[in-house]
Amino acid sequence: MNEGKPTPDPSGRPAPTGPEGDFELERPAAPGAPADGARAAGVPGDTASPAATGAAATGTGADVAPSGEGDFELRRPEEDPAGAGDGVRAAAESAPAVDAPLGTPPDAGREPVSTEDAVPPVPAPGPAAVERPRPLHDPDPYSTPPYGEPGPWAPAPPVQHPAATPSHGTHLPVPQTAHGAETQVPAVPHGAEAPAPAPAAAGPDSAVSPPPGTSIPGTSIPGTAPVPADPWRRYDPWAAGPLQQMGEAVPGIGQRRRRGRRALVLGAVLLALVSGGVGGAVGTYLERNGGVGGVELPQAGKEPAGRAPDSVAGIAARALPSVVTLHVRGSEQQGTGTGFVLDDRGHILTNNHVVEPAGEDGEITVTFHSGDTAEAELIGRDSGYDLAVVRVKGVSGLEPAPLGNSDNVQVGDPVVAIGAPFDLAGTVTSGIISAKQRPITAGGEKGDGSDISYVDALQTDAPINPGNSGGPLLDTRGRVIGINSAIRSAGGGTGSESGQSGSIGLGFAIPVNQGKRVAEELINTGRATHPVIGVTLDMDYSGDGARVGTRTSGGRAPVTPGGAGDRAGVEAGDVITAVDGQRIHSGEELIVKTRAHRPGDRLELTVERNGRERTISLVLGSSDDG
Repeated sequence: MNEGKPTPDPSGRPAPTGPEGDFELERPAAPGAPADGARAAGVPGDTASPAATGAAATGTGADVAPSGEGDFELRRPEEDPAGAGDGVRAAAESAPAVDAPLGTPPDAGREPVSTEDAVPPVPAPGPAAVERPRPLHDPDPYSTPPYGEPGPWAPAPPVQHPAATPSHGTHLPVPQTAHGAETQVPAVPHGAEAPAPAPAAAGPDSAVSPPPGTSIPGTSIPGTAPVPADPWRRYDPWAAGPLQQMGEAVPGIGQRRRRGRRALVLGAVLLALVSGGVGGAVGTYLERNGGVGGVELPQAGKEPAGRAPDSVAGIAARALPSVVTLHVRGSEQQGTGTGFVLDDRGHILTNNHVVEPAGEDGEITVTFHSGDTAEAELIGRDSGYDLAVVRVKGVSGLEPAPLGNSDNVQVGDPVVAIGAPFDLAGTVTSGIISAKQRPITAGGEKGDGSDISYVDALQTDAPINPGNSGGPLLDTRGRVIGINSAIRSAGGGTGSESGQSGSIGLGFAIPVNQGKRVAEELINTGRATHPVIGVTLDMDYSGDGARVGTRTSGGRAPVTPGGAGDRAGVEAGDVITAVDGQRIHSGEELIVKTRAHRPGDRLELTVERNGRERTISLVLGSSDDG
């Protein structure tokens, strides 16, 4: 920055004035004015021409002479008194400007200000005025100082702040500050030349009074309106100082997150409160008014219809298509019972006491599980076994019930009974086998014993009622193991369930092994054969066991000559106490045990004779042998 600037000699010798020596710039001065050193020292009475004052105040290089088309060259200073150059140089370097003396007109030394453009101030005519060079560029529309000014070693002018423009288009005065002093420039009418800015003070110790037209804080010029304080007058973008934030503070990331969380929590709380209030109001309304519509109770959805094969439902599902209901009507009485299909030719097995009301010319109607009905005819029946077989014609698609083996049944096995108690077709009950080989007799209403049946029955606690007679008793595989025939009544008697007494948990079924044999005989021959020993029993004997009669009854001997008993050595008056090792206690029990076998089967009888027991083996005969 000091290229071409004169350097003072430390020895204090005056600078040479020759063309080859150093030189200093000439400071213009008015004729008769004191030396520059005196002016810099602030000697009273120092005067300067308006041109010099303006040049010093603006610092635009007034010591430069124009040359040609904008080119210029520095002028050599004239010789000054001995020692004066150094003083002038020192004053010029230390003071940025020379204040105008008091009494100088306000417009002296100021550049005109225009609203169209802002150009450097033009010095007023004076003795030492120097013509300003023509700018090398167009005026700056933003009122910034022209390029090239100030000079490389002259002090920079104060920061020019943008001037406020009133509504009529005239720029308001720009306050000038020099060492903390505020100045107010009078307003300039539109189109008039603005006065040049006042020169800045020489320094903080300068005692020069401000020129006319300027004002000091707290004072005003008479005749002029006070200019309002400009908020930009103290603004200096290059001044060091704390930054001031204008407007609201910008929240940081943490503050924004905290605000967001608070807003989210507040929103959730408000939503919960609103939801709770709405839900409570709706619930209260529904409770008081019985709901929006009709009452609808919760219910389980639809489930698959299939069940485990060994369950009661699974057994019933397989057996019901084979079970039928029989309606019997005779000339004197009628009844209802149950039966089940034996084969696909239409044979149906049932109890003798079910079809007995039809007699010889009665009517038997069979109703299947599907609801179809058909007329049936009697094939055969046997009162001693209480079994009968009927047959339907013209019916196809029959499902025979599978037959099991009653010898495999054990006490406690679960069973299912199916029938039509009190004409309620397709009724299913379940229970267990409560006893086996229970000897029972049923019937006997005729008084001559021709209608008495002897059954070595299966006892069950499955509920059996009037109408269940002839129906199947099933095992867990759905196989028939018995034919439901009798129940124990509440009066203590045992008989067919046609007595209209309810079940007390004691039901009896004919073993299917016996039923199968009798059914086959009835289908094949129309009648059933009974196995016999060939003896007549004393039914009035009250002792333990079955006693063979001692008197001839109806022209018949107690032991049939040539019969099974006669051949085995049974004599009249013998007491039979066991059959195949099983104790018997009455004559009925001996008949039951005998009819549980087929003709031709071999039995082991334990016989007591004259106080001594013996074992007799015999082969059963048939009732057809005469």
